[in-house]
Amino acid sequence: MEHHHHHHDLNEASDKRLLFSVIINVLLTVVQVIGGMISGSLSLVADALHNLGDAAALAIALFARRISRRPANRFKTFGYKRAELIAALINLTTLVILGLYLIVEAIWRFFQPVSIDGWIVVAVAGAALVVDAVTAVLTYSLAKVSINIRAAFIHNVSDALASVAVMLAGTLILLYRWFWVDAALTLIIAGFVLYQGLLMLPRTTHILMEGTPPHVSIDDIIAAMESIEKVEGVHHVHVWQLDEYRNALEAHVVVMDDNLYHIERIKQSVRERLEQEFHIAHSTIEVETPQSRCES
Repeated sequence: MEHHHHHHDLNEASDKRLLFSVIINVLLTVVQVIGGMISGSLSLVADALHNLGDAAALAIALFARRISRRPANRFKTFGYKRAELIAALINLTTLVILGLYLIVEAIWRFFQPVSIDGWIVVAVAGAALVVDAVTAVLTYSLAKVSINIRAAFIHNVSDALASVAVMLAGTLILLYRWFWVDAALTLIIAGFVLYQGLLMLPRTTHILMEGTPPHVSIDDIIAAMESIEKVEGVHHVHVWQLDEYRNALEAHVVVMDDNLYHIERIKQSVRERLEQEFHIAHSTIEVETPQSRCES
């Protein structure tokens, strides 16, 4: 009981750290947008978009941690893990749309340059760098044990680098009045945001479309199942991802035995092989005999 309570306290503490990270990143985004509008710097707005992506990634990570603790029920028999994917799809689609918008705006700035206040750019970007560093410290330990939070941590580190670049742009504007640097940097940041969104969108939609898990071959699965003693054939095979980490399978297996005890042993052997070799923990096996084999 003490161990469970201690584990609960750790979860609560890490959730509070994530929530604080989300709040300060959202506040920073607001400051960056206001600073960008006052100074005329489009790169600050682009960096704000990138930072908003970090806040969303952290919020999704927090949401996923909380909702994943909810048990499956009669309405959600597989649990609530896919809520994270739906949120990620919305987040990524928004990032792609805003990224395209910023690229168009940045190209337009090359033809119609705008006077920019370099001091505001440097000051806001410096504040952003401090917030990025604090967020990185808060999430670093959690990133070691969670792939989900590790992704958000990587987003945060990339945003810190973007803040350094914006500070450099502000300095060049102050020293040399190179206003074009702001548009050029906006193109780079927006391009990076767009790249991240387009890179992750196919994977997210693939899971939601119940696609075959990456690095899993249907032919290899069938071969492994048919190598088990007394298994004559395998057909009607479906493999999909329940969420980012869990794979599932359903298949019809033809066995050369009609003894109920032997059939159960064969099914158990098939399930063990699937879990060991392909990390498929949830499998539904329909057993058939040569006489009762379905036409498919």
